[in-house]
Amino acid sequence: MAQDRPAGTVGDADARAEENRLRKDLGFWGLTAIGFSNILGSGWLFAALYAAQTAGPAALLSWIAAGALCALVALVMVELGATRPEGGGTVRWPLYASGRLVGTVVGWSVLLSVGGTAAEISAIMQYAAHYVPGLYEGGRLTASGLGVAAALSVLLTALNWFAVRMFARLNNLVSVFKVVVPVVTIVALFLSGTHSGRLTEHGGFAPYGYAACLAALAGGGIVYSVNGFQAPLDFSGEARNPRRNVPAAVLTGIGLAVLVYLGLQLAFLFTVPDSLLTHGWQGVNFDSPFGQLALVLNLHWLATLLYADAVVSPGGSAYVGVAIDARHTYALAKSGLVPRFFMRIDPRSGIARRALVLNFVVIILFMLPFGGWQDIVSVMGDMYLLIYAASAVAVASFRAHDRERGVPLADGQVPGVRWIAPVSFAVATEFIYWSGWEHLRLALPLVLAGVPLYLLQQGRTAGRPVREELRQGAWIVFHLAALTLLSWLGTFGGSGRLPAPYDTAVVGVLALAVFVWAVRSGAAHLRTDPSAERVF
Repeated sequence: MAQDRPAGTVGDADARAEENRLRKDLGFWGLTAIGFSNILGSGWLFAALYAAQTAGPAALLSWIAAGALCALVALVMVELGATRPEGGGTVRWPLYASGRLVGTVVGWSVLLSVGGTAAEISAIMQYAAHYVPGLYEGGRLTASGLGVAAALSVLLTALNWFAVRMFARLNNLVSVFKVVVPVVTIVALFLSGTHSGRLTEHGGFAPYGYAACLAALAGGGIVYSVNGFQAPLDFSGEARNPRRNVPAAVLTGIGLAVLVYLGLQLAFLFTVPDSLLTHGWQGVNFDSPFGQLALVLNLHWLATLLYADAVVSPGGSAYVGVAIDARHTYALAKSGLVPRFFMRIDPRSGIARRALVLNFVVIILFMLPFGGWQDIVSVMGDMYLLIYAASAVAVASFRAHDRERGVPLADGQVPGVRWIAPVSFAVATEFIYWSGWEHLRLALPLVLAGVPLYLLQQGRTAGRPVREELRQGAWIVFHLAALTLLSWLGTFGGSGRLPAPYDTAVVGVLALAVFVWAVRSGAAHLRTDPSAERVF
Protein backbone atom coordinates (compact mmCIF):
# COMPACT_ATOMS: atom_id res chain seq x y z
CA MET A 1 0.00 0.00 0.00
CA ALA A 2 1.07 3.60 -0.60
CA GLN A 3 0.97 4.34 3.13
CA ASP A 4 3.58 1.67 3.81
CA ARG A 5 6.30 3.90 2.38
CA PRO A 6 8.86 5.44 4.72
CA ALA A 7 8.13 8.98 5.87
CA GLY A 8 4.46 8.50 5.19
CA THR A 9 4.60 9.33 1.47
CA VAL A 10 2.78 7.69 -1.42
CA GLY A 11 4.68 5.78 -4.08
CA ASP A 12 7.64 7.92 -5.06
CA ALA A 13 7.34 7.28 -8.79
CA ASP A 14 3.61 8.05 -8.75
CA ALA A 15 4.13 11.21 -6.71
CA ARG A 16 6.86 12.47 -9.04
CA ALA A 17 4.70 11.70 -12.07
CA GLU A 18 1.89 13.82 -10.65
CA GLU A 19 4.32 16.55 -9.58
CA ASN A 20 5.71 16.77 -13.12
CA ARG A 21 2.26 17.62 -14.41
CA LEU A 22 2.31 20.94 -12.55
CA ARG A 23 2.90 23.78 -15.00
CA LYS A 24 6.02 25.94 -14.49
CA ASP A 25 4.29 29.16 -15.55
CA LEU A 26 4.80 31.55 -12.61
CA GLY A 27 7.52 34.23 -12.68
CA PHE A 28 8.54 36.91 -10.16
CA TRP A 29 5.63 39.31 -10.76
CA GLY A 30 3.06 36.51 -10.83
CA LEU A 31 4.37 35.15 -7.53
CA THR A 32 4.55 38.63 -5.97
CA ALA A 33 0.96 39.34 -7.01
CA ILE A 34 -0.15 36.05 -5.47
CA GLY A 35 1.60 36.87 -2.17
CA PHE A 36 0.47 40.49 -2.02
CA SER A 37 -3.11 39.63 -2.98
CA ASN A 38 -3.20 36.94 -0.32
CA ILE A 39 -1.99 39.41 2.35
CA LEU A 40 -4.19 42.36 1.40
CA GLY A 41 -7.61 40.87 1.95
CA SER A 42 -10.31 41.86 4.38
CA GLY A 43 -7.76 42.85 7.04
CA TRP A 44 -7.08 46.33 5.61
CA LEU A 45 -10.75 47.18 5.91
CA PHE A 46 -10.84 46.48 9.67
CA ALA A 47 -7.37 46.43 11.24
CA ALA A 48 -6.65 50.19 11.37
CA LEU A 49 -9.71 50.72 13.58
CA TYR A 50 -9.19 47.72 15.86
CA ALA A 51 -5.47 48.42 16.24
CA ALA A 52 -6.17 52.05 17.16
CA GLN A 53 -8.82 50.97 19.67
CA THR A 54 -6.34 48.57 21.27
CA ALA A 55 -3.10 50.57 21.29
CA GLY A 56 -3.85 54.10 20.07
CA PRO A 57 -1.16 55.69 17.85
CA ALA A 58 1.34 53.13 19.21
CA ALA A 59 -0.33 50.68 16.82
CA LEU A 60 2.18 52.01 14.26
CA LEU A 61 4.87 50.15 16.21
CA SER A 62 2.78 46.98 16.04
CA TRP A 63 2.66 47.13 12.24
CA ILE A 64 6.43 47.60 12.01
CA ALA A 65 7.05 44.78 14.48
CA ALA A 66 4.67 42.47 12.64
CA GLY A 67 6.40 43.16 9.34
CA ALA A 68 9.87 42.56 10.79
CA LEU A 69 8.87 39.40 12.61
CA CYS A 70 6.97 37.98 9.63
CA ALA A 71 10.07 38.64 7.52
CA LEU A 72 12.05 36.43 9.91
CA VAL A 73 9.51 33.65 9.59
CA ALA A 74 9.42 34.17 5.84
CA LEU A 75 13.20 33.76 5.53
CA VAL A 76 12.90 30.33 7.09
CA MET A 77 10.16 29.35 4.68
CA VAL A 78 12.03 30.96 1.79
CA GLU A 79 14.97 28.60 2.29
CA LEU A 80 12.65 25.62 2.30
CA GLY A 81 10.85 26.86 -0.80
CA ALA A 82 14.08 27.65 -2.65
CA THR A 83 15.93 24.43 -1.78
CA ARG A 84 12.93 22.08 -1.75
CA PRO A 85 10.37 23.51 -4.20
CA GLU A 86 7.21 21.45 -4.11
CA GLY A 87 3.50 22.08 -4.49
CA GLY A 88 2.01 22.44 -1.01
CA GLY A 89 5.46 22.48 0.57
CA THR A 90 4.27 23.90 3.89
CA VAL A 91 2.49 20.58 4.45
CA ARG A 92 5.31 18.32 3.28
CA TRP A 93 8.39 19.86 4.94
CA PRO A 94 7.37 19.09 8.56
CA LEU A 95 6.56 15.53 7.50
CA TYR A 96 9.99 15.00 5.94
CA ALA A 97 11.84 16.60 8.85
CA SER A 98 9.94 15.33 11.89
CA GLY A 99 7.98 12.25 10.92
CA ARG A 100 4.37 11.24 10.56
CA LEU A 101 3.08 12.37 13.99
CA VAL A 102 4.22 15.97 13.45
CA GLY A 103 3.24 15.77 9.80
CA THR A 104 -0.26 14.62 10.70
CA VAL A 105 -0.81 17.32 13.35
CA VAL A 106 0.46 20.06 11.03
CA GLY A 107 -1.43 18.58 8.08
CA TRP A 108 -4.61 18.51 10.11
CA SER A 109 -4.06 22.18 10.97
CA VAL A 110 -3.62 22.94 7.28
CA LEU A 111 -6.84 21.16 6.42
CA LEU A 112 -8.65 23.16 9.11
CA SER A 113 -7.06 26.39 7.86
CA VAL A 114 -9.26 26.17 4.78
CA GLY A 115 -11.52 28.14 7.11
CA GLY A 116 -9.38 31.21 6.31
CA THR A 117 -10.95 31.27 2.86
CA ALA A 118 -14.35 30.89 4.51
CA ALA A 119 -13.53 34.01 6.57
CA GLU A 120 -12.88 36.07 3.44
CA ILE A 121 -16.13 34.88 1.90
CA SER A 122 -17.93 35.77 5.14
CA ALA A 123 -16.39 39.26 4.98
CA ILE A 124 -17.71 39.71 1.46
CA MET A 125 -21.20 38.84 2.68
CA GLN A 126 -20.94 41.35 5.54
CA TYR A 127 -20.11 44.22 3.20
CA ALA A 128 -22.45 43.03 0.47
CA ALA A 129 -25.22 43.41 3.05
CA HIS A 130 -24.77 47.18 2.58
CA TYR A 131 -26.37 46.69 -0.84
CA VAL A 132 -28.48 43.58 -0.19
CA PRO A 133 -29.94 43.64 3.33
CA GLY A 134 -30.58 40.28 4.93
CA LEU A 135 -27.35 38.53 4.01
CA TYR A 136 -25.63 39.22 7.33
CA GLU A 137 -27.31 39.93 10.66
CA GLY A 138 -26.20 39.77 14.29
CA GLY A 139 -22.62 38.88 13.42
CA ARG A 140 -23.64 35.78 11.44
CA LEU A 141 -24.64 34.82 7.93
CA THR A 142 -28.37 34.37 7.47
CA ALA A 143 -29.81 31.42 5.55
CA SER A 144 -29.89 33.52 2.38
CA GLY A 145 -26.35 34.73 3.14
CA LEU A 146 -25.15 31.13 3.35
CA GLY A 147 -26.78 30.44 0.01
CA VAL A 148 -25.02 33.38 -1.66
CA ALA A 149 -21.74 32.40 0.06
CA ALA A 150 -22.07 28.88 -1.31
CA ALA A 151 -22.66 30.27 -4.80
CA LEU A 152 -19.58 32.48 -4.46
CA SER A 153 -17.57 29.45 -3.35
CA VAL A 154 -18.70 27.65 -6.49
CA LEU A 155 -17.60 30.62 -8.62
CA LEU A 156 -14.16 30.83 -7.00
CA THR A 157 -13.68 27.08 -7.38
CA ALA A 158 -14.68 27.28 -11.05
CA LEU A 159 -12.19 30.10 -11.71
CA ASN A 160 -9.40 28.00 -10.19
CA TRP A 161 -10.51 25.02 -12.28
CA PHE A 162 -8.61 26.44 -15.25
CA ALA A 163 -4.89 26.57 -15.96
CA VAL A 164 -2.31 28.17 -13.67
CA ARG A 165 -1.47 30.69 -16.38
CA MET A 166 -5.08 31.94 -16.42
CA PHE A 167 -5.07 32.01 -12.61
CA ALA A 168 -1.94 34.18 -12.55
CA ARG A 169 -3.28 36.62 -15.15
CA LEU A 170 -6.65 37.06 -13.45
CA ASN A 171 -4.98 37.42 -10.06
CA ASN A 172 -2.65 40.13 -11.44
CA LEU A 173 -5.70 42.15 -12.54
CA VAL A 174 -7.41 41.74 -9.16
CA SER A 175 -4.19 42.68 -7.37
CA VAL A 176 -3.90 45.94 -9.32
CA PHE A 177 -7.37 46.96 -8.18
CA LYS A 178 -6.58 45.91 -4.61
CA VAL A 179 -3.49 48.12 -4.60
CA VAL A 180 -5.12 51.15 -6.23
CA VAL A 181 -8.10 51.43 -3.85
CA PRO A 182 -6.10 51.48 -0.57
CA VAL A 183 -3.64 53.98 -2.06
CA VAL A 184 -6.51 56.19 -3.28
CA THR A 185 -8.04 55.92 0.19
CA ILE A 186 -4.82 57.07 1.86
CA VAL A 187 -4.40 60.04 -0.50
CA ALA A 188 -8.07 61.09 -0.38
CA LEU A 189 -8.24 60.99 3.42
CA PHE A 190 -5.09 63.07 3.83
CA LEU A 191 -6.29 65.59 1.23
CA SER A 192 -9.60 65.94 3.07
CA GLY A 193 -7.75 67.56 5.97
CA THR A 194 -5.77 66.27 8.92
CA HIS A 195 -5.73 67.03 12.63
CA SER A 196 -2.34 67.93 14.10
CA GLY A 197 -1.11 66.44 17.37
CA ARG A 198 -2.81 63.12 16.80
CA LEU A 199 0.31 61.16 17.83
CA THR A 200 0.54 62.91 21.20
CA GLU A 201 -2.97 64.07 22.16
CA HIS A 202 -5.94 62.06 23.46
CA GLY A 203 -3.85 60.17 26.00
CA GLY A 204 -0.49 60.36 24.28
CA PHE A 205 1.31 58.10 21.81
CA ALA A 206 0.64 54.98 23.89
CA PRO A 207 -2.53 55.82 25.87
CA TYR A 208 -3.04 52.21 26.97
CA GLY A 209 0.62 51.36 27.59
CA TYR A 210 3.19 49.79 25.31
CA ALA A 211 2.05 46.29 26.31
CA ALA A 212 -1.09 47.08 24.32
CA CYS A 213 1.07 46.90 21.18
CA LEU A 214 1.40 43.15 21.84
CA ALA A 215 -2.34 42.77 22.28
CA ALA A 216 -2.89 44.70 19.04
CA LEU A 217 -0.88 42.12 17.12
CA ALA A 218 -3.67 39.62 17.61
CA GLY A 219 -6.65 41.50 19.06
CA GLY A 220 -6.23 44.38 16.61
CA GLY A 221 -6.15 42.05 13.64
CA ILE A 222 -2.56 42.90 12.67
CA VAL A 223 -1.25 39.32 12.61
CA TYR A 224 -4.19 38.18 10.50
CA SER A 225 -3.75 41.14 8.16
CA VAL A 226 -0.05 40.49 7.47
CA ASN A 227 -0.57 36.73 7.34
CA GLY A 228 -0.56 35.11 3.94
CA PHE A 229 2.99 36.00 2.89
CA GLN A 230 3.75 32.29 2.44
CA ALA A 231 1.50 32.03 -0.62
CA PRO A 232 4.34 32.11 -3.22
CA LEU A 233 5.98 29.19 -1.40
CA ASP A 234 2.93 27.04 -1.98
CA PHE A 235 3.36 27.71 -5.71
CA SER A 236 7.12 27.00 -5.74
CA GLY A 237 6.49 23.75 -7.59
CA GLU A 238 4.91 25.78 -10.41
CA ALA A 239 7.47 28.61 -10.51
CA ARG A 240 10.12 29.42 -13.09
CA ASN A 241 13.54 29.58 -11.40
CA PRO A 242 12.08 29.14 -7.88
CA ARG A 243 15.41 29.67 -6.05
CA ARG A 244 15.56 33.23 -7.35
CA ASN A 245 11.92 34.22 -7.79
CA VAL A 246 10.30 32.72 -4.68
CA PRO A 247 12.47 34.53 -2.05
CA ALA A 248 12.23 37.85 -3.87
CA ALA A 249 8.46 37.53 -4.27
CA VAL A 250 7.84 36.66 -0.60
CA LEU A 251 9.90 39.54 0.82
CA THR A 252 8.58 42.02 -1.76
CA GLY A 253 5.00 41.08 -0.90
CA ILE A 254 5.60 41.62 2.83
CA GLY A 255 7.30 44.97 2.27
CA LEU A 256 4.59 46.33 -0.01
CA ALA A 257 1.81 45.18 2.29
CA VAL A 258 3.34 46.71 5.43
CA LEU A 259 3.83 50.03 3.64
CA VAL A 260 0.17 50.06 2.62
CA TYR A 261 -0.97 49.15 6.13
CA LEU A 262 1.19 51.88 7.70
CA GLY A 263 -0.27 54.42 5.29
CA LEU A 264 -3.80 53.34 6.13
CA GLN A 265 -3.12 53.45 9.86
CA LEU A 266 -1.68 56.96 9.63
CA ALA A 267 -4.59 58.14 7.47
CA PHE A 268 -7.06 56.78 10.01
CA LEU A 269 -5.25 58.31 13.00
CA PHE A 270 -4.97 61.77 11.43
CA THR A 271 -8.45 62.10 9.91
CA VAL A 272 -10.89 60.80 12.54
CA PRO A 273 -12.85 63.89 13.66
CA ASP A 274 -12.16 65.23 17.16
CA SER A 275 -15.85 64.87 18.00
CA LEU A 276 -15.45 61.07 17.90
CA LEU A 277 -12.49 61.06 20.30
CA THR A 278 -14.18 62.42 23.43
CA HIS A 279 -13.71 58.97 25.03
CA GLY A 280 -10.32 58.33 23.47
CA TRP A 281 -9.43 55.86 20.74
CA GLN A 282 -11.42 53.10 22.42
CA GLY A 283 -14.53 55.23 21.90
CA VAL A 284 -14.19 55.26 18.10
CA ASN A 285 -16.53 52.65 16.71
CA PHE A 286 -17.41 51.95 13.07
CA ASP A 287 -19.00 48.84 11.57
CA SER A 288 -17.18 49.48 8.28
CA PRO A 289 -14.29 51.75 9.32
CA PHE A 290 -13.04 53.43 6.15
CA GLY A 291 -16.42 53.44 4.42
CA GLN A 292 -18.14 55.18 7.33
CA LEU A 293 -15.18 57.49 7.91
CA ALA A 294 -15.42 58.60 4.28
CA LEU A 295 -19.12 59.35 4.74
CA VAL A 296 -18.40 61.36 7.91
CA LEU A 297 -15.88 63.40 5.91
CA ASN A 298 -18.41 63.89 3.05
CA LEU A 299 -16.29 61.83 0.65
CA HIS A 300 -19.27 60.00 -0.82
CA TRP A 301 -17.45 58.97 -3.98
CA LEU A 302 -14.75 57.35 -1.83
CA ALA A 303 -17.35 55.59 0.31
CA THR A 304 -18.91 54.12 -2.84
CA LEU A 305 -15.51 52.93 -4.03
CA LEU A 306 -14.69 51.46 -0.62
CA TYR A 307 -17.90 49.49 -0.31
CA ALA A 308 -17.27 48.06 -3.76
CA ASP A 309 -13.68 47.19 -2.89
CA ALA A 310 -14.89 45.61 0.34
CA VAL A 311 -16.19 42.88 -1.94
CA VAL A 312 -13.21 42.80 -4.33
CA SER A 313 -10.37 42.69 -1.76
CA PRO A 314 -11.69 39.76 0.29
CA GLY A 315 -12.77 38.19 -2.99
CA GLY A 316 -9.22 38.39 -4.32
CA SER A 317 -7.85 36.80 -1.16
CA ALA A 318 -10.52 34.10 -1.26
CA TYR A 319 -9.65 33.49 -4.92
CA VAL A 320 -5.99 32.95 -4.06
CA GLY A 321 -6.96 31.00 -0.95
CA VAL A 322 -8.98 28.47 -2.93
CA ALA A 323 -5.96 27.81 -5.14
CA ILE A 324 -3.59 27.49 -2.15
CA ASP A 325 -5.97 25.19 -0.30
CA ALA A 326 -6.08 22.89 -3.31
CA ARG A 327 -2.28 22.62 -3.29
CA HIS A 328 -2.34 21.89 0.44
CA THR A 329 -4.90 19.12 -0.02
CA TYR A 330 -2.82 17.74 -2.89
CA ALA A 331 0.18 17.64 -0.54
CA LEU A 332 -1.91 16.02 2.20
CA ALA A 333 -2.89 13.29 -0.25
CA LYS A 334 0.79 12.75 -1.10
CA SER A 335 1.43 12.40 2.64
CA GLY A 336 -1.40 9.90 3.08
CA LEU A 337 -3.48 12.11 5.41
CA VAL A 338 -6.37 12.21 2.94
CA PRO A 339 -7.11 9.54 0.31
CA ARG A 340 -4.69 9.35 -2.59
CA PHE A 341 -7.65 9.97 -4.89
CA PHE A 342 -7.26 13.72 -4.19
CA MET A 343 -3.62 13.77 -5.37
CA ARG A 344 -4.64 13.42 -8.99
CA ILE A 345 -3.48 16.28 -11.28
CA ASP A 346 -5.57 16.95 -14.35
CA PRO A 347 -3.17 16.36 -17.29
CA ARG A 348 -4.62 19.14 -19.46
CA SER A 349 -4.82 22.01 -16.99
CA GLY A 350 -2.14 20.97 -14.48
CA ILE A 351 -4.63 21.59 -11.63
CA ALA A 352 -5.49 19.34 -8.67
CA ARG A 353 -9.19 19.50 -9.48
CA ARG A 354 -10.30 16.78 -7.09
CA ALA A 355 -8.63 18.69 -4.25
CA LEU A 356 -10.55 21.81 -5.31
CA VAL A 357 -13.83 19.94 -4.90
CA LEU A 358 -12.89 18.62 -1.45
CA ASN A 359 -11.94 22.08 -0.23
CA PHE A 360 -15.18 23.53 -1.55
CA VAL A 361 -17.03 21.10 0.71
CA VAL A 362 -14.80 21.99 3.71
CA ILE A 363 -15.35 25.75 3.15
CA ILE A 364 -19.13 25.31 3.19
CA LEU A 365 -19.03 23.10 6.29
CA PHE A 366 -16.77 25.57 8.09
CA MET A 367 -19.16 28.47 7.54
CA LEU A 368 -22.09 26.63 9.07
CA PRO A 369 -21.04 26.56 12.77
CA PHE A 370 -19.12 29.87 12.79
CA GLY A 371 -20.80 32.06 10.17
CA GLY A 372 -18.99 35.26 11.12
CA TRP A 373 -15.70 36.81 9.99
CA GLN A 374 -14.41 37.54 13.47
CA ASP A 375 -15.28 34.09 14.83
CA ILE A 376 -13.45 32.34 12.00
CA VAL A 377 -10.41 34.63 12.07
CA SER A 378 -9.94 34.17 15.82
CA VAL A 379 -9.19 30.47 15.27
CA MET A 380 -7.41 30.58 11.91
CA GLY A 381 -4.49 32.78 12.90
CA ASP A 382 -3.22 30.30 15.50
CA MET A 383 -3.26 27.48 12.98
CA TYR A 384 -1.23 29.52 10.49
CA LEU A 385 1.33 30.34 13.18
CA LEU A 386 1.68 26.68 14.13
CA ILE A 387 2.53 25.88 10.52
CA TYR A 388 5.20 28.60 10.55
CA ALA A 389 6.67 27.23 13.80
CA ALA A 390 6.83 23.71 12.35
CA SER A 391 8.61 25.08 9.27
CA ALA A 392 11.28 26.66 11.51
CA VAL A 393 11.88 23.27 13.10
CA ALA A 394 12.02 21.66 9.66
CA VAL A 395 14.70 23.96 8.26
CA ALA A 396 16.83 23.61 11.41
CA SER A 397 16.45 19.82 11.37
CA PHE A 398 17.54 19.61 7.74
CA ARG A 399 20.56 21.77 8.48
CA ALA A 400 21.47 19.76 11.58
CA HIS A 401 21.29 16.54 9.56
CA ASP A 402 23.45 18.07 6.83
CA ARG A 403 26.07 19.11 9.39
CA GLU A 404 26.16 15.56 10.77
CA ARG A 405 26.90 14.26 7.28
CA GLY A 406 29.38 17.00 6.46
CA VAL A 407 27.20 18.36 3.64
CA PRO A 408 28.16 21.95 2.69
CA LEU A 409 25.62 24.77 2.35
CA ALA A 410 23.65 24.47 -0.88
CA ASP A 411 22.44 27.12 -3.31
CA GLY A 412 19.30 28.80 -2.04
CA GLN A 413 20.13 28.49 1.65
CA VAL A 414 19.65 31.77 3.49
CA PRO A 415 22.59 33.18 5.49
CA GLY A 416 21.81 33.45 9.19
CA VAL A 417 18.99 30.90 9.24
CA ARG A 418 20.82 29.04 12.00
CA TRP A 419 19.75 31.80 14.43
CA ILE A 420 16.73 33.04 12.47
CA ALA A 421 14.99 29.64 12.83
CA PRO A 422 14.86 29.57 16.66
CA VAL A 423 13.92 33.26 16.78
CA SER A 424 11.09 32.74 14.29
CA PHE A 425 9.88 29.68 16.24
CA ALA A 426 9.81 31.75 19.43
CA VAL A 427 8.07 34.62 17.61
CA ALA A 428 5.37 32.34 16.23
CA THR A 429 4.87 30.84 19.69
CA GLU A 430 4.55 34.29 21.29
CA PHE A 431 2.07 35.36 18.62
CA ILE A 432 -0.02 32.27 19.38
CA TYR A 433 0.09 33.05 23.10
CA TRP A 434 -0.77 36.72 22.60
CA SER A 435 -3.89 35.79 20.66
CA GLY A 436 -5.48 35.12 24.06
CA TRP A 437 -7.17 32.38 26.04
CA GLU A 438 -10.58 33.02 24.48
CA HIS A 439 -9.21 31.99 21.09
CA LEU A 440 -6.67 29.37 22.15
CA ARG A 441 -9.15 27.36 24.18
CA LEU A 442 -10.87 26.62 20.87
CA ALA A 443 -7.93 26.49 18.45
CA LEU A 444 -5.41 24.33 20.31
CA PRO A 445 -7.77 21.45 21.20
CA LEU A 446 -8.85 21.42 17.54
CA VAL A 447 -5.21 21.07 16.47
CA LEU A 448 -4.52 18.35 19.07
CA ALA A 449 -7.31 16.33 17.45
CA GLY A 450 -4.64 15.48 14.90
CA VAL A 451 -3.04 13.11 17.44
CA PRO A 452 -5.86 10.54 17.51
CA LEU A 453 -6.08 10.95 13.74
CA TYR A 454 -2.41 9.88 13.57
CA LEU A 455 -3.09 6.87 15.82
CA LEU A 456 -6.01 5.84 13.62
CA GLN A 457 -3.73 6.02 10.57
CA GLN A 458 -1.11 3.90 12.27
CA GLY A 459 -3.74 1.30 13.04
CA ARG A 460 -4.33 0.66 9.34
CA THR A 461 -0.81 1.04 7.96
CA ALA A 462 2.48 -0.77 8.41
CA GLY A 463 4.79 2.20 8.76
CA ARG A 464 7.62 2.82 11.20
CA PRO A 465 7.16 1.69 14.84
CA VAL A 466 4.55 3.81 16.62
CA ARG A 467 6.70 4.11 19.74
CA GLU A 468 9.58 5.61 17.75
CA GLU A 469 7.31 8.03 15.89
CA LEU A 470 5.68 9.12 19.16
CA ARG A 471 9.06 9.70 20.79
CA GLN A 472 10.39 11.77 17.90
CA GLY A 473 7.18 13.80 17.51
CA ALA A 474 6.24 14.18 21.18
CA TRP A 475 7.57 17.76 21.24
CA ILE A 476 4.62 19.12 19.27
CA VAL A 477 2.05 17.55 21.63
CA PHE A 478 3.91 18.89 24.68
CA HIS A 479 4.27 22.32 23.07
CA LEU A 480 0.56 22.68 22.34
CA ALA A 481 -0.51 21.33 25.73
CA ALA A 482 1.92 23.64 27.58
CA LEU A 483 0.73 26.65 25.57
CA THR A 484 -2.86 25.85 26.47
CA LEU A 485 -1.98 25.72 30.16
CA LEU A 486 0.10 28.92 30.06
CA SER A 487 -2.66 30.74 28.19
CA TRP A 488 -5.12 29.81 30.95
CA LEU A 489 -2.64 30.94 33.63
CA GLY A 490 -1.50 34.13 31.87
CA THR A 491 -2.74 37.67 31.46
CA PHE A 492 -3.89 37.61 27.81
CA GLY A 493 -7.47 36.72 28.58
CA GLY A 494 -6.49 34.04 31.12
CA SER A 495 -6.84 33.81 34.89
CA GLY A 496 -3.88 36.12 35.59
CA ARG A 497 -2.24 33.65 37.98
CA LEU A 498 0.97 34.12 35.99
CA PRO A 499 1.35 37.93 35.88
CA ALA A 500 2.85 40.07 33.13
CA PRO A 501 5.55 40.31 31.91
CA TYR A 502 6.57 36.96 33.41
CA ASP A 503 3.98 35.09 31.35
CA THR A 504 5.50 36.28 28.07
CA ALA A 505 9.01 35.50 29.37
CA VAL A 506 7.99 31.97 30.37
CA VAL A 507 6.45 31.38 26.94
CA GLY A 508 9.70 32.53 25.31
CA VAL A 509 11.82 30.18 27.43
CA LEU A 510 9.40 27.34 26.72
CA ALA A 511 9.59 28.02 22.98
CA LEU A 512 13.39 27.94 22.85
CA ALA A 513 13.56 24.76 24.96
CA VAL A 514 10.99 23.01 22.79
CA PHE A 515 12.82 24.18 19.67
CA VAL A 516 16.08 22.54 20.80
CA TRP A 517 14.16 19.36 21.63
CA ALA A 518 12.33 19.41 18.28
CA VAL A 519 15.48 19.91 16.20
CA ARG A 520 17.28 17.07 17.98
CA SER A 521 14.27 14.84 17.41
CA GLY A 522 14.12 15.88 13.77
CA ALA A 523 17.79 15.15 13.19
CA ALA A 524 17.32 11.74 14.85
CA HIS A 525 14.33 11.08 12.59
CA LEU A 526 16.33 11.95 9.48
CA ARG A 527 19.24 9.85 10.72
CA THR A 528 17.12 6.75 11.39
CA ASP A 529 14.90 7.20 8.36
CA PRO A 530 17.13 8.67 5.62
CA SER A 531 14.44 8.10 2.97
CA ALA A 532 12.67 11.08 4.58
CA GLU A 533 15.38 13.40 3.24
CA ARG A 534 14.29 13.71 -0.38
CA VAL A 535 16.43 15.10 -3.16
CA PHE A 536 14.73 18.00 -4.94
